[in-house]
Amino acid sequence: MNRRDTVFALLASGAVQRVAVAQQSKAAPRVGVLRSPPPTDRLFQALLVGLRELGYVEGKTLFIDYRQGDDERMPELAQDLVRSKIDLIFAPNPAAAQAARKATEMIPIVVAAVGDVVRTGLAASLAHPGGNVTGLTALGSDLSSKRLELLKEIVPSLTRVAVLWNPNVPDKLLEWKRMEQPARVLRLELLSIEVRTQADFDLAFESARRLRPEALIALGEPLVFSQRGRVIQFAAQARLPAIFNWREAVEEGALIAYGPDIADLYRRSAIYIDKILKGAKPGDLPIEEATRFDLVVNRKTANALGVTLPESILLLADRVIE
Repeated sequence: MNRRDTVFALLASGAVQRVAVAQQSKAAPRVGVLRSPPPTDRLFQALLVGLRELGYVEGKTLFIDYRQGDDERMPELAQDLVRSKIDLIFAPNPAAAQAARKATEMIPIVVAAVGDVVRTGLAASLAHPGGNVTGLTALGSDLSSKRLELLKEIVPSLTRVAVLWNPNVPDKLLEWKRMEQPARVLRLELLSIEVRTQADFDLAFESARRLRPEALIALGEPLVFSQRGRVIQFAAQARLPAIFNWREAVEEGALIAYGPDIADLYRRSAIYIDKILKGAKPGDLPIEEATRFDLVVNRKTANALGVTLPESILLLADRVIE
């Protein structure tokens, strides 16, 4: 190779390297994650697993910009993400999803574990979301009747159920309202125990004691989840069979949990992120419903409460903690 050919080869090599660097930079989008303080890293790890399965490597082919705080800080954090010029927002829980939607109508938003996305205004419909929000729904409100049925099956004489919930979350308001009809069918009186901040729980427990319920149902969202240890302790002290949405609560001493596999929803969210980063419009991607559900029971807690778990529930349970 003569000198001129060598120079051209070096120039070409440099051009190729510049193109490669530009392509690599272009292929490394930024995803903003907006969430409440993580109830468990198990969920977010499930998202990262889903992304890795699709070929993404955090810090190399995908950069993640985290914003985390209590529900009341969600609007501020969402605005901060929008200003940081990210390509997509992952907002798994209801408060984060609502804040992100109010902060931007342009940046795509993927949700993972919200309830009724249509009635809460996040999407026009499941089949055709229409706006900048898509992802997966946990169908929380549609599972309320099943949770009441499980409590009634465990305690056939049950008549009064305390419902611990956060009315500041639109999903939970819908869930509370949808519990009323199945409760009437089961001849159960629902006792509303509301919490809006961590400071409300002691008063909520005192109110519950005065109302003398025979069981407790905790409507799942980040605030109640973050205080689940206090709720479980209260239920044990008051000798109340308690049902939650999440298996972690049963692992920590609650009687029973029934709900969607949230880790599966997080993992499947990676598919939406991938499609949108490759050019799909969120409004054209149908919102999918939960397909996997967990029923977990704690036999040790049942024994402590003097409750006999029916064989039908033990046979259906995905896990029985001895």
